[in-house]
Amino acid sequence: MAFSRQARRQKIKTRVRKKVAGTPVRPRLSVYRSNTGMYAQIIDDEAGRTLVSASSLKDKKATGIPKIEQAKLVGTAIAEKAKAAGIELVVFDRNGYLYHGRVKALAEAARAAGLNF
Repeated sequence: MAFSRQARRQKIKTRVRKKVAGTPVRPRLSVYRSNTGMYAQIIDDEAGRTLVSASSLKDKKATGIPKIEQAKLVGTAIAEKAKAAGIELVVFDRNGYLYHGRVKALAEAARAAGLNF
């Protein structure tokens, strides 16, 4: 039985989310990628709140450049906003995507900007 791409990602996502949860001490950095943009949120799952968010659509510098570069800008932006909010430690949630390409670029840019995970 073959799964569609979305169903396969959903299976991986639920399997990972059993183990990965955000706490007030170490919130969850969740990544979402669409065909047009990259989105990242830092979430406290215990309180059910989004603490910090960034996206390539909100960032005016991210328009008209390659998607990998957009992901790097979003990673840097989320790390800067997190540091301003007093968050340094996070747990990374790749949201069912492979750790490759845009997801990897976002994670490495966030690490380079000072976020630990």
